[in-house]
Amino acid sequence: MYQVVPGGAGGTITDVIPKQKHSKDTRPLVWAGVIGLVLLIAAVTAWCYYIASLRKAELLKTQLLDLNKDGYIIRNQGGSIVFRMDFRSGTLDLDSCSKEGELLSCGRTTDRNLNFFIETVRPKDTVQCYRVRWEELVPDIPVEHAMTYTFAHWYGGAVSAIQHWPISISGQHAPKPFVTGDIYSNRNEFGGILESYWLSSNATAIKINNSVPFHLGWNDTEKTMSFQARYNDSPFKSNPGEAPCAELSYRVCVGLDVTSIHKYMVRRYFNKPNKVPAKVMFRHPIWSTWALHKTDIDQEKVLTYAANIRKYKFNCSHLQLDDRYTSRYGEFEFDQTKFPNASSMFQRLKSDGFLVSLWIHPFINYDSENFHSCVERGLLVREPTGRLPALVRWWNGIGGILDFTNPEARDWFSSQLRSLRSRYGVSSFKFDAGETNYLPWKFSTRTPIRDPSFFTRRYTEMAIPYNDRAELRSGYQSQNISCFFRPIDRDSVWGYELGLKSLIPTVLTISILGYQFILPDMIGGNAYLNRTDGNGVLPDRELYIRWLELSAFMPSMQFSIPPWAYDNEVVEIARKYTALHESIVAPRVLELAGEVLDTGDPIIRPLWWIATGDETAYKIDSQFLIGDDLMVAPVLEPGKQERDIYLPAGHWRSYKGERFDIKEPLHLTDYPVDLDEIAYFVWV
Repeated sequence: MYQVVPGGAGGTITDVIPKQKHSKDTRPLVWAGVIGLVLLIAAVTAWCYYIASLRKAELLKTQLLDLNKDGYIIRNQGGSIVFRMDFRSGTLDLDSCSKEGELLSCGRTTDRNLNFFIETVRPKDTVQCYRVRWEELVPDIPVEHAMTYTFAHWYGGAVSAIQHWPISISGQHAPKPFVTGDIYSNRNEFGGILESYWLSSNATAIKINNSVPFHLGWNDTEKTMSFQARYNDSPFKSNPGEAPCAELSYRVCVGLDVTSIHKYMVRRYFNKPNKVPAKVMFRHPIWSTWALHKTDIDQEKVLTYAANIRKYKFNCSHLQLDDRYTSRYGEFEFDQTKFPNASSMFQRLKSDGFLVSLWIHPFINYDSENFHSCVERGLLVREPTGRLPALVRWWNGIGGILDFTNPEARDWFSSQLRSLRSRYGVSSFKFDAGETNYLPWKFSTRTPIRDPSFFTRRYTEMAIPYNDRAELRSGYQSQNISCFFRPIDRDSVWGYELGLKSLIPTVLTISILGYQFILPDMIGGNAYLNRTDGNGVLPDRELYIRWLELSAFMPSMQFSIPPWAYDNEVVEIARKYTALHESIVAPRVLELAGEVLDTGDPIIRPLWWIATGDETAYKIDSQFLIGDDLMVAPVLEPGKQERDIYLPAGHWRSYKGERFDIKEPLHLTDYPVDLDEIAYFVWV
């Protein structure tokens, strides 16, 4: 019989199912459940962190740029890394970074606040650009980024004493002011023509903003170029009333090929000339007194030099009377002892068909009659307090340097040039110097300048009224001055250090920096003592001939050491190549010069301009193009009457009449080139 427990139908039948106790055998199951729960929580947490890291990784990407705490890389459309920049100023705190549209910004490093951003800009379908800015909020902290240069060949920046194409970096140097300098007197400086722009063979370009207190360093062990902004221990100055907080800002652009990206950068960032200089400057050579007579020049020697130009039947765009026609530096009157009747000399030269330009410079030596009045009127650059003129040493003594930020100094200098023109009929001027290394390390000007190289810009502006025939040797943001720009003096030697081999790399570099009207200095070099290959008086004869042949294919030619200083054969070779320059080269150059006003494209071009994917073309420094259709290959080695020539793919005809129809680049080995020849090829 069943026994019903009180509690109704929901009760427990205790007599049927007796109560049992847990045994020790069930405890492992409990622990297993706990461990499983912990593992589940850990997995969920790890997944959350993974999702967060993916989101952070996505946050630190913008288009083809990847940012990390120590720098960034840029890839091309094919996914290959084409640019790498490392941060040397600090490590970004990635938790302070955010992204809004195409703007990626960060507010801290691991130890301080800052303003940092990278903005993606796509100005056209074939170009991708990135605006980068790192701004310190604490004074006197430098900003430094290090660019790895191993991904490609690089071009641009500045002319240098030992010029290579592409850029060749050796040794290590801490960042130093990137300002114009006289590389003849100090061969470790940056040159007188300079722009903060670099271009690479993998279609990447970088342009530093003009407002940056820019310093450049390098390290050939790390394979890096250091881009630094700083005000401490620097000639750069912050804006008046502002704390000296450094900002490094620049733009990196990537294109399809090296030529197209350079065309974009030039059109976007460079000034362009607004007129072409006088056509005769392209057609006929300039004849200078400098290398022949140096400072030992006088009225009789000038007239004899002019008479010989006519005697030997050479054309002349103008005769250039160089240093030293005044008695003291800083005066604008002819030395009565050396030039007893300057007016008569000019009249005679004019009647013989010669225009004359004069050498000029920005210095007023302390022994000049003009020095005292320039001091009294405040026309000279001053020391930092502004109370006293700053005396500077240059290659012709000690004196003050005119302050071209001062309108009164500009007017005074201009009035002296106008007086020379009106009194003697001077056609133009050779504006020498202008580099910032002739300024004191610390100085003051009437109008404060933050960037010392802006002084160079102000000096080059003085040439504008004379730009039909004027000549400048320094330039900074001066492409629109519309004058001929001349590399600094060349030594009469064969090599890359200011010698014959440096000419093509130097001209190509100047062209890439946006200066297209180029005067490649005097044929044969300057014949300086102890810096001349030859008998010590004249440059080596073979060197002179090879230099002459190369100059015939440049935008303009300039003689000083005359061909008749050698022999009749050299005279005949000179006649041959001045005629060739006038008939073949000048018409093509003038055509290209007109295009420069709109495009800024080089007249003298590297071979890669028409062979953008050709690794060999990126490294050739002894051949060049005039436009796209005239290729020149001079002999640059002593004792050689042959050379190897690289012909890009295409249809070419040599100066000998040979025809080359080639679908692939062609190496011509030991191509014969006699002493009176230069190899050139025309596109047909």
